[in-house]
Amino acid sequence: MMPELGKYTATVLLSYAGTLGPMIVLLGWSLWRGAKVKAALAAQEERMKKNG
Repeated sequence: MMPELGKYTATVLLSYAGTLGPMIVLLGWSLWRGAKVKAALAAQEERMKKNG
């Protein structure tokens, strides 16, 4: 499935890893932060309901 890269195999694979690694980290961080903000918003809305 992967094309023959010859002597550039390591360089290309490291480039893929160097690109996909940070992208996966940023995606995970964004999902985690979104869940945290959503929970904080829900808590604030609950306080607003109790206080009028």
